[in-house]
Amino acid sequence: MLSNRQLFLSHVAQTSTSPLMLEIERAQGMYMYATNGKKYLDLIAGISVSNLGHSHPVVVAAVKEQAEKYMHLMVYGEFVESPQVKYAKRLTEFLPKNLNNVYFTNSGAEATEGAMKLAKRTTGRTQFVSFKNAYHGSTQGALSIMGDEYFKRNFRPLLPDTLQLEYNNERELKKISERTAAVIIEPVQAESGITVPSKNFIQALREKCNETGTLLIFDEAQTGLGRTGKMFAFEHYEVVPDILLLAKALGGGMPLGAFISSKEKMSSLSENPVLGHITTFGGHPVCCAAGLAAFNVLAGQNLTMQVDIKGKLFEELLVHPKIKSKNRIGLMMALEFEDFEQNKKIIDRCIENGVLTDWFLFAPYCMRIAPPLIISEAEIKLACETILSAINAAEN
Repeated sequence: MLSNRQLFLSHVAQTSTSPLMLEIERAQGMYMYATNGKKYLDLIAGISVSNLGHSHPVVVAAVKEQAEKYMHLMVYGEFVESPQVKYAKRLTEFLPKNLNNVYFTNSGAEATEGAMKLAKRTTGRTQFVSFKNAYHGSTQGALSIMGDEYFKRNFRPLLPDTLQLEYNNERELKKISERTAAVIIEPVQAESGITVPSKNFIQALREKCNETGTLLIFDEAQTGLGRTGKMFAFEHYEVVPDILLLAKALGGGMPLGAFISSKEKMSSLSENPVLGHITTFGGHPVCCAAGLAAFNVLAGQNLTMQVDIKGKLFEELLVHPKIKSKNRIGLMMALEFEDFEQNKKIIDRCIENGVLTDWFLFAPYCMRIAPPLIISEAEIKLACETILSAINAAEN
């Protein structure tokens, strides 16, 4: 009889030739437990998904309660479904007035696609400007604006009329023009190894978009919902986007994304043509119930207030000659090593010693640290001790 690991390799489509192959049977709080009894301290939160850790009791209860009432009823936007309504209202209570209308999707990539269509529809323009080393999803529209040719070249032709600029370079902004439908940007670039732009750059970008009548889209799939120490990362820069993308932590561990804009702009998708954007499972009621429960815990316990303190503790403890640099905002951090080979040895040793971490798509020489926001001081110290020990072991 084949094992689950063998069946996984045979029947589950693979995304790489070297998956981690951990077989987890349960997860609770900061820890994941493998079938062999080994436990792993989670430092990546499913790539910034599990902000409240795993199987939070409030979220689990909300899932059970909603599943017992109803699950899928009808394609998105036809029925009044309470979980969607309540969550949309709750989100907009924390957002500026122009971000008052929520379109729920299944994922961040779908949120990107919806936002791109919205920008085309409302501006009548076709050009999209994004940034090098940007990641906005793997569907073809999102891939067209990704900022790394390695991931794009074997899938061309993609969407025409796209332009990638240097991130955090004000001189590049002159390339935005009256024919640009939208500029899409991560307010903190995640996959480049946590690149934090200057406040002046983001404000200059906002001004240039205003000047040219271009929509500004902030992709906060990874940075949203407390990860940077603010509920939304755009709050660090004192600017407001025209469209906001959310995903990952939005569903409290369930699949959920959203693009958010004004009621006026969103209404353009409902006519000429009717059903200008449609999804079957977007805003699934169980996902929205889980997301709302998680959001209420996040807001009610003021977890975002503790994020920067916890991040600073990581930064203070992770000191080693082999660490070339540290990039951090809130509880998202990149440790730079000499090269991918060295980084991978350290990551593998960490996993062997019960601490799960990873690398970045566009910065494979950097270690990713983005744990659930509930991580304790003791767990931070344990994680840092394990990482430092792994660095020392990798030298031998």
